[in-house]
Amino acid sequence: MRLDEFIEFEANERAERRRLAAEKDYGILDHLDSFERRFEEHVSDDAVVGSVSPSIFVGRSNYPNVSTGLLSPVGREDRAERFETSAAWYDEGVSIADVFDRRTSLLNSTRGVDVADAGATGGVTSLGGDGPSESVHDAWDGWLGVQREVAIADRPVDVEIGLDGSPDLDFDIGTEDIKTPTGPRAAARTADLGENPHVPRPVKKTLEDDDWRAEGAMTYLYRRGFDVYEINTILSAGALGRGRNRRLVPTRWSITAVDDTVGQFLRGSIRDNPTVDRIEVHRNEYLGNAFWVILVPGRWEYELVEMKSPGSIWNPDPEAGVYLAAASEGREGRTGYVEETAGAYYAARLGVLEHLDDRGRQAKALVLRHVSDDYWGPVGVWQVREAVRNAFEGEHGAAETFGEAVRGVADHLPVSVGRLRRKSTMAAGLQANLGDFVDAE
Repeated sequence: MRLDEFIEFEANERAERRRLAAEKDYGILDHLDSFERRFEEHVSDDAVVGSVSPSIFVGRSNYPNVSTGLLSPVGREDRAERFETSAAWYDEGVSIADVFDRRTSLLNSTRGVDVADAGATGGVTSLGGDGPSESVHDAWDGWLGVQREVAIADRPVDVEIGLDGSPDLDFDIGTEDIKTPTGPRAAARTADLGENPHVPRPVKKTLEDDDWRAEGAMTYLYRRGFDVYEINTILSAGALGRGRNRRLVPTRWSITAVDDTVGQFLRGSIRDNPTVDRIEVHRNEYLGNAFWVILVPGRWEYELVEMKSPGSIWNPDPEAGVYLAAASEGREGRTGYVEETAGAYYAARLGVLEHLDDRGRQAKALVLRHVSDDYWGPVGVWQVREAVRNAFEGEHGAAETFGEAVRGVADHLPVSVGRLRRKSTMAAGLQANLGDFVDAE
């Protein structure tokens, strides 16, 4: 499909999606009262909650002394799987309000631990406890043991949690909640399993091998069909790595660590593949974020450029103008963490690399992300990953030159071609070839 035909087709599709979204009315705060009622109905006199936990949460504040939590949708046990972040959220088409409702409806039963020292009861040695030191690797009883069982199971697990008091119903969502905003928090005294969780055989294998580096274990699980969502939960629970070197990993860090590790594996897999044979332009839009992916024949190269419109969650001042951020890598990747675009860089890269690996190809890839003012609340980097993964479905546009592709896309971006090229290494560098100079005449 010619680039101009593809852009017109996409504009019509976006108009239809906007019409459907406008017909929906979300009451994002209506669930607060209902949560309080459900909690009162399901908590016994001794403050024991019987629920189903689909996931865990590990905080990063005060690292290495962190808060760890069991997440449970009290009173909604029959739908527990829907509350766990996964690719299914994209397939379901959840809205920003839906995400907030699910995340803030999860009771986060928390307890403080040291990321490496579980204490005698899987508890609080480094935060005032007096039990003897115990490696996280050996903690299969007590609080951390239950948390790990929940993390490695292939379905939500029945748990009973003893609480110290009622939950703190603080539903403020701030920028620190970008990866996994959570709901009401309550201090936990105890946790007990109500069943024997089912653990997949590949996960058991990674647990039993004390000499397996975390990176290798992550790649092994991915190759065995585990998605990055499952792997980052297992990593976060301290269930991957070499024996006594295993640590709890804050959820926010584990998400990016898995995206990066799997991305490096895929980059190595495609490095000797033939290149795509023409310039392709792919597009997708989700939750107020529009993604353009331009694939160009050549050896692997990648860049993410983010354009954050005024009034969007990351650029709230309506008078501020469009904020640009960019990061890139060449054939050998990067040597340091990406600060400017953070986790979105690795999530978008994963989607591109998965597509190229499936095709048995490699390419230079420029990803342009436009964050519009429709993105009014942070839902997490998962939406970047899934939007790019699904950008390759259906029709795509074609261009004769890279310059033509950039100019065609720039007509639908909030910045000029000139400003884009001043910020983008790829847009500035790849345009400097004979074909583009001829095309620009």
